[in-house]
Amino acid sequence: MKKSYVDIETLKFLLFQVHQIKEVLSQEHFAEYDEGSIELFLDSVKDFADKEMFPYFKEMDERPAHFKDGEIIVHPQIGNYMKMAGEMGFIGAPFPYDIGGLQLPSMAINASAFIQETANNHMPGYAGLTLGAAELIVHFGNESLNETFVPNMISGKWGGTMCLTEPQAGSSLSDIVTSAEPNGDCFTIHGQKIFISGGDHQGAENIVHLVLARIKGAPAGTKGISLFVVPKHRPKPDGSLEFNDVTTVADFQKMGQKGYCTTHLFFGDKEDCKGWLVGEPNQGLKYMFMMMNGARIAVGRGAAAIATAAYHAALSYAHERPQGRELERTGKKDVSQEQTLIINHPDVRRMLLVQKVVSEGALSLVFLTSKYHDLSVSLANEKERARYRLLLELLTPVVKTYPSEMGITAVNNGVQVLGGYGFCSDYILQQYLRDIRIFAIYEGTTGIQSQDLLGRKITMENGKALMLLSEEIQQSIKSAMTYESLVPYAKKLGEKLALTQSVLQFLMRFAGQGDYQRFLADATPFMEFFSTIIIGWQWLVIGTHAQHTLVTGASTYSQEFYEGKIHAMKFYFTYELPKTQGLSEILMSPESLTLNSDKKIFA
Repeated sequence: MKKSYVDIETLKFLLFQVHQIKEVLSQEHFAEYDEGSIELFLDSVKDFADKEMFPYFKEMDERPAHFKDGEIIVHPQIGNYMKMAGEMGFIGAPFPYDIGGLQLPSMAINASAFIQETANNHMPGYAGLTLGAAELIVHFGNESLNETFVPNMISGKWGGTMCLTEPQAGSSLSDIVTSAEPNGDCFTIHGQKIFISGGDHQGAENIVHLVLARIKGAPAGTKGISLFVVPKHRPKPDGSLEFNDVTTVADFQKMGQKGYCTTHLFFGDKEDCKGWLVGEPNQGLKYMFMMMNGARIAVGRGAAAIATAAYHAALSYAHERPQGRELERTGKKDVSQEQTLIINHPDVRRMLLVQKVVSEGALSLVFLTSKYHDLSVSLANEKERARYRLLLELLTPVVKTYPSEMGITAVNNGVQVLGGYGFCSDYILQQYLRDIRIFAIYEGTTGIQSQDLLGRKITMENGKALMLLSEEIQQSIKSAMTYESLVPYAKKLGEKLALTQSVLQFLMRFAGQGDYQRFLADATPFMEFFSTIIIGWQWLVIGTHAQHTLVTGASTYSQEFYEGKIHAMKFYFTYELPKTQGLSEILMSPESLTLNSDKKIFA
């Protein structure tokens, strides 16, 4: 059996050693678990992913989900996956024991999902969205909604979705027009939603949609949006199901993630679609966005997983493919010698190292933000919980964006490693490149995340979150400075912190003058600048832990493993971190070349 492309040693190193999951497990809420039980859980997930997910990865691309006779046809393994996801606790993982959950920390949940996504990124979304929809009901729904829907969702018997986007209102949720009219103890829902992942399939007996809609007479804009549970089939008092007038109109055919259906749904074609209000009226967007941190971490995690799988696929090829000969000291090639493996060519090694530093740095950030989430909900001290909430808020747009954008760059390098074969369907790299492209669009595009980072998160509470993050980074720099070999890299990161202050001082002048258009015009280059520094921080932390292990001799893995991490850290600081200098010049340029004006720029 061919196993999926994941480095389980690196995952465990980041989870157990670098990010110290034991600090989370020491909290009372997670007291039932220790490092040993988490490791056993992850080993079982890896075995499951190898057997039940990876063998169907290419097949799902070749046999895409599609619309036929009024429904979406998906690969039959989706149904098996939903059933097993329920049995193994993937859907119920974060929920308390008393409602059938596993009460696992986010760090372990994201590690589990990452392993699955490296095996087959088309499948986990079905369970992940079901989890997200169930979370909304658990947190904000009444007792009746919880009893009616949540148990069947946690078991994998029923699926779940989140329905936000409409044809006339993409990311502009204030413009949604789906309506909800009071009808006894429920509401009559009418409207349509597009780009609904997992919106209809035979892998579940029912699909429970969490729908944003506007109650008739509600205030305009986002202040008038409410949240409703709208199942495809509504439960009857005797436990049977009846059609709830939720019609599948089409399935979008995509360049990647073809096994993960993306549907167009119509609610109330026959005026018989019933929905049940979640929480209070006009609070729907607030409820939805309370769950958004987890969703955005999940997007970054998925992109990191694809980048990781692509890296290991390219690395495997580079160790097997002979091509050309190494240059001798004279600069010439000895054609009488046998061809060398391409792993020996410096440019191939450079491309592989790009993949390595992006994918492992991204996974490290996923675990860091997961840890911040766990501590923000489990610590006894409210002041400390608030500290981690702020750190999580600040880094959420980064953890969503860096793996998604740089993941594309990383996978593209993997395709290049294979040369012409990378462009051919016989090899898996082209599929990874097509699959990862959507992640920069999921859950808010890069532009939206960038404006959130610069316009909201950097400035919130008068910059308190940024101050807290600076303290965290300074502490890591201090730790690294205790090792002579790491001093140059620690100093470089310190210089980048100072550069960040210079950039922000320049940009904040525009905000102070009320010129918010100019302030946010280059939010996306700022995201690239800021996230490159954040990943540099992650690599310094990784390098420090590796160096500490080599010095103390308390190693779990081989000496080669830790030396490889230090080498990757050096590569990141040499090839990636310097890019921030050029980005800072863009950000502090006196020119404003992208703002709208009377000049006719585009012919």
